[in-house]
Amino acid sequence: MKTRTLKHFILVEVEFISMSLRVCLISLEIFAWGLYGGVGKATRDIATGLSRRGVEVDVVTPKAGEQGTLDELDGFTVHGHSLYGYPFTGPLFRRIGADIYHSQEPGLGTLVAIGAVPSAAHMVTCHNPRGRDDWERAGRFYGYRRKLYNSYMEPHVKEAVRGADAVFCQSRHIQQKARLLYGLGSDPGFLPNPVAVPEGRPVKSSEPTVCFLGRLDPEKNPERLVGLARSNPDVRFIVAGRAHNDERDGKVRELLGGCRNVELIGFVDGPEKERLLDESWVLVNTSHAECLPVSFLEAAAHRCAVLSRHDPDGFSSRFGCRVDGDGYEAGLAWLLDGDRWREKGEAGHRYVSEVHEEGRVIDLHMETYENVLAGKGLTPRP
Repeated sequence: MKTRTLKHFILVEVEFISMSLRVCLISLEIFAWGLYGGVGKATRDIATGLSRRGVEVDVVTPKAGEQGTLDELDGFTVHGHSLYGYPFTGPLFRRIGADIYHSQEPGLGTLVAIGAVPSAAHMVTCHNPRGRDDWERAGRFYGYRRKLYNSYMEPHVKEAVRGADAVFCQSRHIQQKARLLYGLGSDPGFLPNPVAVPEGRPVKSSEPTVCFLGRLDPEKNPERLVGLARSNPDVRFIVAGRAHNDERDGKVRELLGGCRNVELIGFVDGPEKERLLDESWVLVNTSHAECLPVSFLEAAAHRCAVLSRHDPDGFSSRFGCRVDGDGYEAGLAWLLDGDRWREKGEAGHRYVSEVHEEGRVIDLHMETYENVLAGKGLTPRP
């Protein structure tokens, strides 16, 4: 896609294939009805982008909040099922009759779909592969149900991944890990998540502004913001997000509300989130564990630097500051000194524009679907 001629050729092919292609995305969640995780956000953005190209898109996911059994969202169809209904979703996958079943993170849905529609093409994108050691470290953040699932289902999920026609990762730094974890013959391919890159330059706040964008759940460690805010009284901190549990949400808000320079604005999306990122100088991430979160991409798209102890694909070290251990205070001081944050934010903007911009990523998905179908000797249904 480096020349205009090749790009034009691919777009012509995409236009042709989109006339009849049907894709089923399989996900643990969708970014709606009170759920707002990164995998759900990526799933919704991919589904929306594909549907705008004329692709028939179905998303199969456990029901949440007011979600029904069948809903329309952003031009695609969402099929909701009970969390305990996974083993019975085979008939649903057969009724959908997709050309490609694309799992956003492998799971029980991957296993059922491959068994129910073996003649179709099956793809997997790994968002955050976790081995035994990862789950042991994260175990304190999950309940008994998740631990039971891991014990009994993970071996079958690994088998399903090996049975897929193509496996990808949404970030490069987990490719080798995914290969080893799932026992693959080679590293998965790279299939990035999309992000909307706004036109024009954002108007940044006149005062140093740091934003936290994410869930207030224990794994995200928002409590760490208290010390950071108190040690930087001249910096404005905006905390955007909420916990999935109301009791937990109230406790975190009470804790952070004691800091005079912290603004708690709750969950944001759309224009409100864009305004927040436009104003912010730095995105801070305090999570105990991360892969490559969508919030990193969104921050870079709005020319924010990233402050985090995690460095997926070298993102924090290249486009912000990666802190060692618990050194958030020193990292923030370094970014603010001499306006280093601005240079880092500009570099991040250039990178996501080249690699993660939503139009480019949807082009890549379309091209990948065509190649996977061809590799299996399939063509989109008439």
